[in-house]
Amino acid sequence: MGTSTDAILAYGYDFGNGEDWLVREVSEYGDLAVDWYDSEAEDLDFVEAVEAKLLAAAGFTEADWQVDGYFERKRDALATFGVEVVSHCSIDYPMYILAAHSTTARRGAPEAVDLADMSALQEDADARLARALEALGLTPMQDKPAWLLASDWG
Repeated sequence: MGTSTDAILAYGYDFGNGEDWLVREVSEYGDLAVDWYDSEAEDLDFVEAVEAKLLAAAGFTEADWQVDGYFERKRDALATFGVEVVSHCSIDYPMYILAAHSTTARRGAPEAVDLADMSALQEDADARLARALEALGLTPMQDKPAWLLASDWG
């Protein structure tokens, strides 16, 4: 077995990572300065913390995953934002993009990209990203969302 190397095309904001956050809400020590994420917490990584914050903002308060329909209701609550956090770079050194759309080309399996479709995907993406940023209390360094081409190794 080898190491996978994938290409990711995502529309959104580059958040960087714990060593170099690309948002304005950073402490003097370089930590993300929000009340919903603790880089020292071992039980919740950044992607899970973003998801938890967005779920709370969507009014999703369920905690018992064993109740019938829990995962469907959770998925529906997250879908109200229409964004996801895309992890890239490597499994050992993840970096993050808040994306309204993403596609991944797996090693050895090219993906066709239709530029006209990409423009159509952008139509309400800016509003969805702005709503998620407001819920997260984050201000990206990027002036506006963009199509970002990233790699993922691992």
